[in-house]
Amino acid sequence: MKEILSCLHPNPGWRKKNIEKSINSEDVMHGDIVGKHCILELYGCDQSKLDDEAFVRTSVTSASKIAGATLLNMITHRFEPQGVTGLALLAESHISVHTWPESRYAAIDVFTCGDQTMPEKACELLAKEFCAEKFSLKSFARQTEVKIESSKRNP
Repeated sequence: MKEILSCLHPNPGWRKKNIEKSINSEDVMHGDIVGKHCILELYGCDQSKLDDEAFVRTSVTSASKIAGATLLNMITHRFEPQGVTGLALLAESHISVHTWPESRYAAIDVFTCGDQTMPEKACELLAKEFCAEKFSLKSFARQTEVKIESSKRNP
């Protein structure tokens, strides 16, 4: 079967050979923490909420507020026959939501830069809003490499 490249991205990363150089995090001397990234998996959610574009928009707006983030813009799309994807652009980074109502599942990322925001609070709210029976939350710091820390950075 012939592989067809996506017209949306010139290199969708289907083959490992497309990766020029990968490194282990142990090989990097970490410097500044620039933000926190939360990966949230929601299971056993309310199907009607997962399929309601307006509800997703309202929930993400509330989540950005409770996290102490500044919502700049939001785009959402409802798929046929079901499912919603949403992306909130924050001054501090982003919140993304992808729902699968048929599986009662949602995949959510909350990434905020700086130390003034609380992405975990956004995740707690979203788990409650979608009535998740179970959830998995992984949170980690996003860090620069030490050699970048000492270089001049402009806003």
